[in-house]
Amino acid sequence: MTRYVLVGSGIAGFSAAETLRTLDPQADILMVSDDPYGFYSRPGLAYYLTGEIPEKQLQLFSKKGKLNLEVKQIIARVTNLDPIAHSLKTDRSGTLTYDRLLLATGASAVNLNIPGENLRGTVKLDNLEDIRLILSLVRHTRSAVVVGGGVVAVELVEGLVALGVKVHYFLRGEWFWPNVLGEAEARMIERHLAHDEVILHHHTEIAEILGKRDKVIGVRTTKGDVLRCDMVAVGIGVKPNKEVAQAAGLKTERGILANEFLQTSDPDIFAAGDVAQIFDPRSGHSSIDNLWYPGRKQGRIAAMNMAGQKQVYKRTVAVNVLLLAGIMTTIIGAIGSGRDDGPAYTTRGSSETWQQLPNTIATETGTDVSHLRLMVGEQILLGALVMGDQTISRPLRDMINAQVDITPIKPQLLQSDAQLGQSVMDYWIKTKS
Repeated sequence: MTRYVLVGSGIAGFSAAETLRTLDPQADILMVSDDPYGFYSRPGLAYYLTGEIPEKQLQLFSKKGKLNLEVKQIIARVTNLDPIAHSLKTDRSGTLTYDRLLLATGASAVNLNIPGENLRGTVKLDNLEDIRLILSLVRHTRSAVVVGGGVVAVELVEGLVALGVKVHYFLRGEWFWPNVLGEAEARMIERHLAHDEVILHHHTEIAEILGKRDKVIGVRTTKGDVLRCDMVAVGIGVKPNKEVAQAAGLKTERGILANEFLQTSDPDIFAAGDVAQIFDPRSGHSSIDNLWYPGRKQGRIAAMNMAGQKQVYKRTVAVNVLLLAGIMTTIIGAIGSGRDDGPAYTTRGSSETWQQLPNTIATETGTDVSHLRLMVGEQILLGALVMGDQTISRPLRDMINAQVDITPIKPQLLQSDAQLGQSVMDYWIKTKS
């Protein structure tokens, strides 16, 4: 009987467990995770914080439903991995042996690394335990400072506003999410936040979190200004949980390096999800996707290879659909603005392929409530960002995925007064007929 050990209870680990149980009904499958809540929807955490969904809706499967895969689940933290002995040590369950191992350890929120960050009232949005902490503290919170320039920071802002907290939002640079959004796009988000009475502080960073009796009472900025608050919410990015793999001698860079079969530098150890930096033979690059659906696919493909069914992981065009400050936003393929105003931390819910912009020309059009940006390559569209009206999203996704030749309409797309949406829609319809 083959023993598979899966480290991590997120979407990649769960998807692998599903697949392994289907492929090998007699296998011994162990899932090890230090998250006591097991498998739940991490993308749903933001909606739970705003009160849009109840906690029970985060649990995607009931105990009597699809989650019952006859998988032994162990709540423990892996402290050591020995690839030669095919074993790993945990802090609660002793030593576990494996025939094949999957590292789906995910990524964790980055700390500020400043004085006072361990005070009660400093929070993040990483897991269900974090949400429960915020909800327990918010009853005694009148005002909060949120720091971070990406998706998670805005989710914290919106959640706290929904809970009746006065929010000060600190932005390191000139606008929100500068390595993904252009100024016009970011200002749309910022206007909506300001409408909800969020106070925006550009070019502002925290130097110290101030406390009294081990509780947050305010912050001091790098400029020396002091702002009183009861909570500091941090969403500055995430870093892959690669420490155990690195200590075991597996090859790592930003994450755990894996080939197109999701296999690490050890042939019996595989990686998937937010921790996996996967090689793409087509581009020649290794990159990380902190996205739900790629994580699910990676878990499935890793499991197939673990079970001896050779299967290449083919990276598709990265797509993410977000609700940012009430604005529906779809990001497809490579769309980065090219700016870099801070450390190169990965944003949860992001893809490094967004930043790969070879030989592109950006063209855009928009209004106060809607915006479209296209990244135009030599013969194909490399990426698109759609904010507001989403009518054009599906055609763009199809065209970018299929690498449709846009040469016939490229001059039209590059005109300064181009009606980009209509031009793309008309051409998409023509290519489909």
